[in-house]
Amino acid sequence: MTVVSIFKLALFFTLTSTLVTISLQQEQPLLLNSAEQDSVYQVLSSINSATNWRTLFPDDLCSYPPHGVVCDYFTDPTTKNVTVHVTELSFGYVSDFTPNPSCSPNSTFSPLLFTSFKHLRKLFFYQCFTQTQAFVPDIPTTFGSSLEELVFINNRAFVGPLSSITGNFTSLRRLVLSGNGIHGAIPNAIGDLANIEEITLSRNKLSGKVSVNLSKLKKLKILDLSGNGFHGNVPSSVGNLTHLLKLDLSSNGFSGKIPESLSNLQALDFLDLSFNRFGNFGVPLFLAAMTRLKEVHLSGNLLGGEIPEIWGNLGGILGIGFSNMGLVGEIPASMGLHLRNLCYLGLDNNKLNGKVPEEFGFLEFVNEINLENNNLSGRLPFSANFTAKFGEKLRLKGNPELCVDEKLSHRESVGELKKCSKPEIPNPVLFIGVSHSGLLSSSSSFLVLLLFWGLWILLA
Repeated sequence: MTVVSIFKLALFFTLTSTLVTISLQQEQPLLLNSAEQDSVYQVLSSINSATNWRTLFPDDLCSYPPHGVVCDYFTDPTTKNVTVHVTELSFGYVSDFTPNPSCSPNSTFSPLLFTSFKHLRKLFFYQCFTQTQAFVPDIPTTFGSSLEELVFINNRAFVGPLSSITGNFTSLRRLVLSGNGIHGAIPNAIGDLANIEEITLSRNKLSGKVSVNLSKLKKLKILDLSGNGFHGNVPSSVGNLTHLLKLDLSSNGFSGKIPESLSNLQALDFLDLSFNRFGNFGVPLFLAAMTRLKEVHLSGNLLGGEIPEIWGNLGGILGIGFSNMGLVGEIPASMGLHLRNLCYLGLDNNKLNGKVPEEFGFLEFVNEINLENNNLSGRLPFSANFTAKFGEKLRLKGNPELCVDEKLSHRESVGELKKCSKPEIPNPVLFIGVSHSGLLSSSSSFLVLLLFWGLWILLA
């Protein structure tokens, strides 16, 4: 065998060995490092100590994880080494479609969550801290640069100030803290979350004035502060959130005038300012310009005044809540003409008078109308077919002067109304395509002909 042949053979075996090594490396899965794996076990035990997690999931927790534990691969930009780390932790059974590890009544909050998972993107707790108090821990400044979603829902025993939760979350997109024991004011740090798309802080024990400047939150689409104890004026900077789709400030103590700056929210489709203490400034006229609105709720604020004629460009509205607002005057017929997609209308507990507009009969999709406790009068203009689709969701009681025809009196939804004393007289039918001026012109011509005919008889 020549030297060249020996060299070729050696080169062949070297290449073959290298390829086999690479192939084996590629087939061998990357494992979670032991320290991070142990931290996951400890966190799982803190939320449900009755389960032996190490026995139930003895293998690598990234390769064979329980539902709710998610990992991802990371490449070091300098060494090009690839490692695997935990990126999502979700706890609390939501449904069969998201069977996260269930929490026990005595769940505790492990501080390892904010120290051991430097690559964490999502942290989710649903109904985990319900009996034993779990206090919001101090979050190290070194944690949170990768966190994108922080979600705590219905954890009434999870208590602490909101200022302790907002850390160095420069990548945060969703902050959802709903139905917990979080208290205090909204810290100014909230206004620096430049990448945030949702802030939901509903049903907590938050209080004070909302003085934080929201102008930097250019990506925000959902702002929900409902069910807290906020007071004072709504900051005008809310009007700078031009990508906002949902604004819910209901069930607080906001007062003063609803800011005109909200008219800048041209993308908004859900507005709920109900059950606050806004002053007697009337229904905001700027609603007419918010043409993408699907729902508007102002109930429980004594705004007063009449229902304005603002409905011409709001044909996409599905729900209107104007209950207990001190409204006076008549219900505009234009609501029936323009709001053709309306499903819900609440005008109860006001001081509205006059007749129920016949034009409401054009509302093809409406399935609930509440006109209770007003001063409405006259005959209910709805047909039997129209009232049949409501069931108990046509609410009319508390209007002593409102009456119903005999043929509708047996309907459960109108059973409390008195029967009209006079039979219904059908409205005159106008020919389609003939204007009122045309009818008047025809009548005048007929009278002139009749006059000439009479004169001809007399002179004949």
